[in-house]
Amino acid sequence: MQPIDPRGSSPVFLQPQNGSSHRSSGYVPGKVVPFRPSPHPKSQTSAKITSVGQEARATFAPSPEEQHRQAEARRRKRHKNTLICFGISSFSFFVALAVILGISSKYAPDENCPDQNPRLQNWNPGHDVGKKVIIKKGDLFRLNLDATVHSIIIQNGGLLVFGDDKDGSRNITLRTRFILIKDGGALHIGAQNCRYKSKATIILYGKSDEGGDVPTFGKKFIGVGSDGTLELHGTQKLSWTLLSKTLYSSGLASGSYAFERNFSRGLNVRVIDQDTAQVLVVDKFDTHEYQNESRRLQDFLKGQDPGRIVAIAVGDSAAKNLLVETKQTIQHLLGSKLVEGLEYRQAWALVGVIGGGNSSCNESLRVYENHSTGGKALAQREFFTVDGQKFSVRAFSEWNEGVPRSGFQVEAVDGVILDLLEDVSSWKPEDQIVVASTDYSMYQAEEFTLLLCPECNKYQVKVKENPQFLHMGDVTDGVDMRAEVGVLTRNILIKGETEKSCYAGNQCQFFNYDTFGGHIKILKNFTAVHLSHVELRQMGQQLIGSYPVHFHLCGDVDEKGGYSYRTYLDGVSIHHSFSRCVTIHATNGLLIKDTIGYDTLGHCFFLEDGIEQRNTLFHNLGLVTKPGTLLPTDRNSTMCVAIKDKVFGNYVPVPSTDCMAVSTFWIAHPNNHLINNAAAGSQDAGIWYLFHKNSTGESHGLNLETKAELTPLGIFYNNRVHSNFKAGLFIDKGVKTTNASAEDAREYLCLDNNARFRPHQDADPEKPRVAALIDRLIAFKNNDHGSWVRGGDIIIQNSGFADNGIGLTFASDGSFPNDEGSSQEVSESLFVGESRNYGFQGGQNKYSGTGGIDNKNRTLPRNRTFPIRGFQIYDGPIHLTKCTFKNFVPTADRYTSAIGFLLKNPWQITPKNNISLVKFDVNVSLEVFFGKPGPWFEDTEMDGDKNSIFHDVDGSVTGYKDTYVGRMDNFLIRHPKCMNVTRWNGVICSGAYAQVYIQTWNPQNLTMTIVRDEYPTNPMTLRGINQRAAAFQQYQPVMMLQKGYTIHWNGQAPQTTFLYLINFNRNEWIQVGLCYPSSTTFQVTSDVFQRQTSAFHSVVDYTSVTSMVELRKNQSQKKFYFDNSTGLLFLYLQAKYNRDGHSYCSSQGCERVKIQATVQSKEISNCMTKAYPKYYKAPTVPQPMPARTTVQCKNCGTTQMAFTSDPHKTYLLVQIQSLSKMELQSSLQSFISVNGSTFPFKSVGVFTLVVDACVGSVTGQKLFLQANIKSIEEYLKTGIPQRSIVLLSTRGEIRSLNISEALMSLGTAKPAHLQNKGSIAFFGFRGNFRPSWVKLFTSPAGQGLSQIEKYIPLQMEEYGCPRMNSSKRKDLELLKRASRAR
Repeated sequence: MQPIDPRGSSPVFLQPQNGSSHRSSGYVPGKVVPFRPSPHPKSQTSAKITSVGQEARATFAPSPEEQHRQAEARRRKRHKNTLICFGISSFSFFVALAVILGISSKYAPDENCPDQNPRLQNWNPGHDVGKKVIIKKGDLFRLNLDATVHSIIIQNGGLLVFGDDKDGSRNITLRTRFILIKDGGALHIGAQNCRYKSKATIILYGKSDEGGDVPTFGKKFIGVGSDGTLELHGTQKLSWTLLSKTLYSSGLASGSYAFERNFSRGLNVRVIDQDTAQVLVVDKFDTHEYQNESRRLQDFLKGQDPGRIVAIAVGDSAAKNLLVETKQTIQHLLGSKLVEGLEYRQAWALVGVIGGGNSSCNESLRVYENHSTGGKALAQREFFTVDGQKFSVRAFSEWNEGVPRSGFQVEAVDGVILDLLEDVSSWKPEDQIVVASTDYSMYQAEEFTLLLCPECNKYQVKVKENPQFLHMGDVTDGVDMRAEVGVLTRNILIKGETEKSCYAGNQCQFFNYDTFGGHIKILKNFTAVHLSHVELRQMGQQLIGSYPVHFHLCGDVDEKGGYSYRTYLDGVSIHHSFSRCVTIHATNGLLIKDTIGYDTLGHCFFLEDGIEQRNTLFHNLGLVTKPGTLLPTDRNSTMCVAIKDKVFGNYVPVPSTDCMAVSTFWIAHPNNHLINNAAAGSQDAGIWYLFHKNSTGESHGLNLETKAELTPLGIFYNNRVHSNFKAGLFIDKGVKTTNASAEDAREYLCLDNNARFRPHQDADPEKPRVAALIDRLIAFKNNDHGSWVRGGDIIIQNSGFADNGIGLTFASDGSFPNDEGSSQEVSESLFVGESRNYGFQGGQNKYSGTGGIDNKNRTLPRNRTFPIRGFQIYDGPIHLTKCTFKNFVPTADRYTSAIGFLLKNPWQITPKNNISLVKFDVNVSLEVFFGKPGPWFEDTEMDGDKNSIFHDVDGSVTGYKDTYVGRMDNFLIRHPKCMNVTRWNGVICSGAYAQVYIQTWNPQNLTMTIVRDEYPTNPMTLRGINQRAAAFQQYQPVMMLQKGYTIHWNGQAPQTTFLYLINFNRNEWIQVGLCYPSSTTFQVTSDVFQRQTSAFHSVVDYTSVTSMVELRKNQSQKKFYFDNSTGLLFLYLQAKYNRDGHSYCSSQGCERVKIQATVQSKEISNCMTKAYPKYYKAPTVPQPMPARTTVQCKNCGTTQMAFTSDPHKTYLLVQIQSLSKMELQSSLQSFISVNGSTFPFKSVGVFTLVVDACVGSVTGQKLFLQANIKSIEEYLKTGIPQRSIVLLSTRGEIRSLNISEALMSLGTAKPAHLQNKGSIAFFGFRGNFRPSWVKLFTSPAGQGLSQIEKYIPLQMEEYGCPRMNSSKRKDLELLKRASRAR
């Protein structure tokens, strides 16, 4: 029987009675109760005290007589000393009690801390690489010192705990080849409620070619077997957050500057802006050769504004014609003392400030001797920008071996401060952090080392290295593009020891470094596994099953599996991994939270066999996910074609279809939950949902049918995807679930186009559909797609797309006749074509060019000519509603359109695609584009290209309500009143439209030409799509209803033709005539086809009539007419039943006509010359064109101003328009806009707007005209209440604007230079906190600032606002719901 604590607590580390079904109720993570032995005699300490007391009494005991005498004496004195004795006794008692209590409180073990278990024995195995350690029953060890052993097995109740202390001063490193924990063994480093404070490191060493494998586990591992316990709990720190202020390349907004040149005779001069560190002027004055150059320099310096930084360096020589008055000017303006004595070929460098005097000047001079100056004349001074960044300006000059050199450098120094969204006070100096790319290339992610930063607040850190790339820290054009910043360092480190280079057997043909790291593998029936705030570095191996963290066939690992506490990873940092991040393999109910996966090979967060369900991924960050070799879907094109050991025969894999799918989140079953995650850069996809037809891998056969395609989607909320090449979010496809064979030579588990997501209740196709909800997706800077989504029903809402090659594409869940006609909808979302995030060259960004609303240089997706599209229509039906489009401006190089169509589409597009309540911003100049022949579009002659169409329900696209928009050359959909829109290559028409799915057999390779009777000179030729060499060909034209058509072939007419009525409502019809040789006989039938069962019913035979007149009279009857003179078989296609919802077919099934033709002739069946003009009809307008809408749509577009990754926060949209001198002459309006409310001002002066930072309401506005401009300073200092946002803008050039000191009280880091400015704009804050969004903008004289936009967070506690109620956060509520899901 287990001993019980006197207080009733159960002991820690109870062994389960049955590992497969029962988890110890005595185990509570974080509540660690030390072992307590059975009651026994007094402790050693108390025993020692007792024996000492006894010894004292034995040695000094008095005789009886002496005792009597002493007693009498005491009695005589008792009365006298009673009060004294009582006082002394009381004092002694309380002193003793205090000492005892103090000792007790100081040394009492904390029952939450595993290392304070009183039964632990200190263990020091020393350093012996041959020692194989087995920790077994009765071995309760505490490791306090570094150790090296061969291996450690912890079993049968054995326990290993890492020692700790209160101040975290220990630093323990354990090196071993492996640690195996099983059969009641346990390894503890800290606990959930007693975080490990010291530094603990486990190094897993060994090479792949050394020794044998441990069965199931392999080499270099921490393994947890049945009944094993692994508890690792490091010091808590914020795992990752976002930048709250843009981090510029080099740390300076203007960038660093470096210049070095040989010769360059004369005085080389640079003028630097003291507020921004920007180099304003680059000039050279040849004062050696020309006196006029000396005079020009003199005038140049006198023309500089006071406070400007000037750097001067001699190139070659500058003294010969350097005039005295020029030297005096340099002395007077820059404080030089050395220029007066400057001589021939002397090296001289100076950095000074105009008007700064001697104290501002730093200069150096070197004497020229024997073609050398014996070193550099180096001048350097340090300054601060108005934003607070420290920078240095250097100038140098020298002669070296007869060559004169001079140069300049401007750069950030003493570290760069990063402003972050959340409290990062848990991050410490020397920690390593990573900042994600916010451009197209994931390789712009950068690592930094933190420095001590006493000047930083709790939202700031200082980094040692200067950034190489731009990292956005702003919500830009309404989309949150702020870079993720994660801390990689933890105080518990598990690390794989590696060699300096790759060696045999480790895929060295693909990697030039050792990829054989360590790994952690957990098997089924473990007792407990919880990892929190642990760092895993150099883990994983390019071997199947060896990953940084691998839950292997564990089944249910939450309450459903018998665990009293859910298994989790929390705050784990996995970086520089050699194979994945976390693998969830046939494991359900796992929680992965606040975990970082950085710089990994192969899929990062990986669901393996297609049966994993109910797992929750909450607030995880994955970035720089690179290709690996393990699975075809991990591989890049090089690996794909090179690795052929598992294909059949001589098959050569096709990279684009077999491989190239490596993803940060690889979700192989939809019933999992993704909340608040970030996929910040992958070689292929950020988040990929795929659907296994059958369970795969080691789960194969355990679940015969996964039903993944039919299973409703788990929670998808507030995830962000960016800097991925193929797609941010990808929902489509499956994997091949059969081995390579002669029938299909492709490798097992290669990518396969065999699955379509069509979720239904209970995964039962006979039950109602359940729409998959993608709520709050942010997708930006993805090269190809922000999101590609195939399937239905699927709803995307509250999402932001920006700077993607294509923002969003919906594809239907399959091809008719297998497609059930599901729908897809996007609503309340924002699409931005080219934002103010201009990007930065570098990483693997290949393309750049001008673009955007301001036509500035920017990085580009795919190619400079690639046609950027916001929303791309493909098949359908789709519904686009309540969405806003911004910044779609074509250039000379490319077509950039808000709405576009799949390029080179060989298939169909349904006319049931519909758009409503959309809004196009003023900076959208190409709303829709149907393509034109040329790059990317090619000849635009594919079937789907020609049939592109959508329904403008309310006229919000075209201005004409209830119209259809199609390609301009499509005469199947036109009538005489249609309106061409040449720049769209489109046409707007009224009417009703449907499709006919035409399937032809024998022959199956025909080209079909279809002609509208009203436009016989404008036929449409369709190539058809013969999928995988099927026995039939298929076409699906869009056709105007209530019209007549003829169909012709480029060869022998097909013997069997099916005509399916697609998207026909009851009684809707068309007349169709099909071309056959005049000798053909027919059997024509109609039926209703059930696609689920492939059965058909309601079979009716058509009967022939002898004339067209008779056929028209019997339109609703099953009749046909064959005109021998023209070879046309005429019949009517008329729907008998209504459709339900978005189904292509009727509620009874698919109504179709089957034509069985007995064809005697093999002649080409093209009857056009005979058909027309006989069957020509004058064009008519079936439905009048509506009048153009003149009333602006008030409810169009999204109601949301910003799409951020912190939706529980409120942002204020502020826009300031500041004009140039030329713009002022055109009477344009200056204004400040707050959340869409515009406050204009037309007079020359300074306009201020004050906004309550807690509620966002405007509380004051003032215009200071030139005449009373001096009063603004006092107003800014004293007239603005606390917790106020202060917005300021100027109009015209303001003289004597002395507000630099006042702006410091509102957030600038130093007094700004505001003289001779064209425009000034300022965002400031009155309060006891300096927000990161505080910013001063200025422009040179005569220039404006255009329109500045900033999203400012409201209701921040730091402003002094009341604390927000976190219980209202939707993400936390969804996390609770996910944890309750079964």
